[in-house]
Amino acid sequence: MYSAAVSTETGALRIGEFARRVGVSPELLRAWERRYGLLQPIRSEGGFRLYTSEDAGRVSRMKAALDEGLSAAEAARRALATQTRPAEGLLDDARDRFLAAVRRYDEPAGHSVLDEALSAFALETVLRELVLPVLRQVGDEWAAGTLAVGQEHFASNVIRPRLLALSRLWGRGGGPLAILACPPGERHDLGLIAFGLLLRTYGWRIIFLGADTPLSTVGEAAATTKPRLVVVASMDGALLETVATDLRRLARAAPLVLSGAGASPELCARLRVDRLDGDLVAAAAAVAQA
Repeated sequence: MYSAAVSTETGALRIGEFARRVGVSPELLRAWERRYGLLQPIRSEGGFRLYTSEDAGRVSRMKAALDEGLSAAEAARRALATQTRPAEGLLDDARDRFLAAVRRYDEPAGHSVLDEALSAFALETVLRELVLPVLRQVGDEWAAGTLAVGQEHFASNVIRPRLLALSRLWGRGGGPLAILACPPGERHDLGLIAFGLLLRTYGWRIIFLGADTPLSTVGEAAATTKPRLVVVASMDGALLETVATDLRRLARAAPLVLSGAGASPELCARLRVDRLDGDLVAAAAAVAQA
């Protein structure tokens, strides 16, 4: 089972494995470290230089900036300037403003909040401190009847295209491959998109099949691409029970894990598959460092 309790030191990697996971050659990584201070390795007891998830995040931001056409020096400055911890209260205010925009059906205001957050903070921080808490609160308020279904759909329709825009080219590189899908009948794929983006910061490549995907299609994709991991996510345990036989068959053919509120420990134990534990940020770190 993937545990969220993975220490930074335990997950640190030597340059060869780190380079493979982030999809950048060791030579280029060393150049970025030497010229720009992009990487900040720790030392093992034996004196080896070890690279952490924080280094992976800076590499990911560097690559994203280079993809935008920035020079290497400009890209490095952006990657280093983006902090992994938010300023006190700043993203708390962003959450409040986004939720207020949802209640007013104010799309420009919602996008403005996301624009400000994404320009000021690392993607992992925005997902952890803004997007995922907003999605949880929207879901809780909808379930409690204090938020209309139209407002819940509105929030999803503002956030989803922004996350998909950030996922551009997340299948590129040389890192391990993950296939992400929701089973038939499951339409909620925002959490799965966020998980894919988080996993991408560790250098993984993503094939995203999305909502309402026949498991036979997932199996065909896995047979073709030989992924390191297949994640099937659902909020509804009844949907997963409906396709339990197909999940068991898929697990025999590919390294399968289940995720989401519907993936109960009991179901996973019965199917003999692993379950992503903890929040999505911790789950992505655990998968990447396992």
